[in-house]
Amino acid sequence: MEPQQNEVVDNKTVILVVTMVTSFFTPFLGSAVSIALPKITHELSLNSVFMSWVMMSYLLTSAIFLVPFGKLSDMIGRKKMFLMGNIVLTIASLLCALANSGTMLITYRLIQGIGSAMIFSSSMAIVTSAYPPHERGKAIGLNVTAVYLGLSASPLIGGLLTDSLGWRSIFYLNVVAGILIILGILLKMKTEWAEARHEKFDFAGAIIYVISITALMYGFSKLPREYAIILTLTGIAGFIIFVMIEKWTRFPVLNLQLFGQNKVFAFSNLAALINYSATFAVTFILSLYLQYIKGLGAREAGLLLISQPAVMAIAASVSGKLSDKYDSGLLSSIGMTIIVIGITLLIFLDVNTSYTYLIISLLILGLGFGIFSSPNTNAVMGSVDKKFLGIASATVATMRLSGQMISMATAAMIIHVFIGNEKIAPENFHLFIRSINISFIVFAVLCVFGVFASLVRGKNVRNG
Repeated sequence: MEPQQNEVVDNKTVILVVTMVTSFFTPFLGSAVSIALPKITHELSLNSVFMSWVMMSYLLTSAIFLVPFGKLSDMIGRKKMFLMGNIVLTIASLLCALANSGTMLITYRLIQGIGSAMIFSSSMAIVTSAYPPHERGKAIGLNVTAVYLGLSASPLIGGLLTDSLGWRSIFYLNVVAGILIILGILLKMKTEWAEARHEKFDFAGAIIYVISITALMYGFSKLPREYAIILTLTGIAGFIIFVMIEKWTRFPVLNLQLFGQNKVFAFSNLAALINYSATFAVTFILSLYLQYIKGLGAREAGLLLISQPAVMAIAASVSGKLSDKYDSGLLSSIGMTIIVIGITLLIFLDVNTSYTYLIISLLILGLGFGIFSSPNTNAVMGSVDKKFLGIASATVATMRLSGQMISMATAAMIIHVFIGNEKIAPENFHLFIRSINISFIVFAVLCVFGVFASLVRGKNVRNG
């Protein structure tokens, strides 16, 4: 049953506020944990591999379950999936706060990722469902702005919490926020969207997809070990089988025609994958650089790193509005080009790099990322039929989280090549610096390919 028009209008502001609050706290949690990593590493006695998995475990399960949850949200209802995701994330945050070992923390971070997948697969679809095409870019831009405000606040608030109350307080804060969000959904969000409720869920495709992406991502994160090569190849083989099966499935968990017949959808997602693969690990790398090499505390490092997401927040809001009027491909390409400049500047970091140089690099990077993200997301969500909005939301989020996972795995692998399983210490600082330089070279090259992906996608296509 379709909601009455006045109900939809009344709910639009509520929907925007609730999704924006969620958009704020979900990245806040991930980025704040990045700032707290040195303290977590010290208290739980983690080596460099375990340290990176505190971040990557969350990203892994988020990426694994996004597509199946996206399809489910189109079938059972996007509001219902959004609510369940916030419940799971809140409970897992409490468990993380109570963890007393690295294994426990990583396990609970995996559960957090499942809740995050439920949220990411439905939130942008809800916004797209509620807003007409001529207002959609603005609404998406505000949600992306909320993401960057979360990233902006997390270094400062995360640093303050870590230094004054300990790293566990970050997770407790997310528990409080989660409870408020859940109450907001239950009390204020009345409309439900489930345009694909008549379809059957593709369990076989979902299982093959989950197994394949797990093998691929976990294997990639452990390269160049022999078993990691086997897992990576197994994942690739699994995806080939998945594609063959989905072509003959009436209601596939992932409609591959969206990629084969929709150039805007395909290349916008590719651009998002490349962008996040090249940028997400920047905060991870620089937080370690500032605390280990420069000797800053978590609070001071957070204050310095806040410059990048602060600019992102401003640029994302403006570019979202612009994408309602101008071609998103051009806007995204301009943003990606600016990102290349920012990443290139970071290649030259060493022990003597000034804070001014670092801040300028971060400001340029934040500007480019803000200009890229909102128009690119608007292009994806506006290019598909309404019954595929959950899948579209899940797909662009999969590209984002897969890119984040690739970025973290690439950085962790390069650091591992230079310092092995040893903890970062004065005796290997020179090797750590070298690993940073190589990481940013790789990321800059990736971004160059991202510019071309943005340029070749074609003009905006808008659903009604």
